[in-house]
Amino acid sequence: MRYKLTLEYDGTNTLGWQRQLDGPSIQEYLEKVLEILSGQHSEVAAAGRTDAGVHALAQVAHIDFDTSMEEWKIREAFNANLRQLEAPVVVLNVEKAPDGFHARFSATGRGYIYRLLNRRAPSILLNNRVWWVPVPLDVEKMQQGAKYLLGKHDFTSFRAAACQAKSPIKTLDRFDIEKKGDEIIFTVEAKSFLHHQVRNMVGTLKMVGEGKITPQEVKNILEAKDRTKAGMTAPACGLYLSKVTYSRQEFSNKI
Repeated sequence: MRYKLTLEYDGTNTLGWQRQLDGPSIQEYLEKVLEILSGQHSEVAAAGRTDAGVHALAQVAHIDFDTSMEEWKIREAFNANLRQLEAPVVVLNVEKAPDGFHARFSATGRGYIYRLLNRRAPSILLNNRVWWVPVPLDVEKMQQGAKYLLGKHDFTSFRAAACQAKSPIKTLDRFDIEKKGDEIIFTVEAKSFLHHQVRNMVGTLKMVGEGKITPQEVKNILEAKDRTKAGMTAPACGLYLSKVTYSRQEFSNKI
């Protein structure tokens, strides 16, 4: 029986989603628990391989059990064992999955939010949760710059050098920027993203907000297809995988 898991985690002290040889990962914690519960090692596949330091509000993964179990019992068993491991991850929801379901390949869309704290003083409570930028940023100009990124484009200028995607062509369905108190929230949605694409776009729009480049220059950077033309890669601590969507109605990330 295959089950779909919706997960929340803190990526601060992990090497990201994927199992690594030199440090803890979210995948490793979950696979340890799955082995405890099933008696055998099995891979836990996710909708997206988040980087070290990146958080998740609603990551999706799937697991396979030889025997059928009630969904709530799986959730409680996972969370009890994850607490024993002091793992920075919890299972929010468990659903039975249909034949052929795959957390990554069945996904029809993904959403991220990026949190930027824009005030003179840093935050103790939000340490490792936001990107602190003490210089005032012009949100309206950043919104103008973000509009040039919407739609289908070659995003080479915002692609990490180590990106393994076959093509730099992606379609950005949503890019909203809003100010909430001292925070600036970036909300981005697409079917899929290139490695570091969101963080590189945020880093470039920060330059717009600072007045270092104009909103129109974002279009020029995009068309240059040259990573060196874009801004810095924003820190991982501000990025959250916020949603994963599927075509079937029953997979709407109910929590």
